[in-house]
Amino acid sequence: MAQVTVYSGPSCPYCTKAKALLERKNIPFQEFNVKEDFSRLKEMLERTGGRKTIPQIFIDDLHIGGCDDLYALNDSGKLDELLIAP
Repeated sequence: MAQVTVYSGPSCPYCTKAKALLERKNIPFQEFNVKEDFSRLKEMLERTGGRKTIPQIFIDDLHIGGCDDLYALNDSGKLDELLIAP
């Protein structure tokens, strides 16, 4: 299975919603709190091309975007396809 990374922060309703979808689908993910770890914030900004909103979600090296993007992928059926390791 692909590696899912979620850059998030505390008290973020969009982060909570995105993580809830991943948990409902039993998709393991690695989470980094960018509000507490400046090095992870810098990493997120570099990986996203400067996007500052959270969450920012990656599947392997593919930038998915935020919560709405994740739900749109799921609704279209493409999320499961992306999670299958090549």
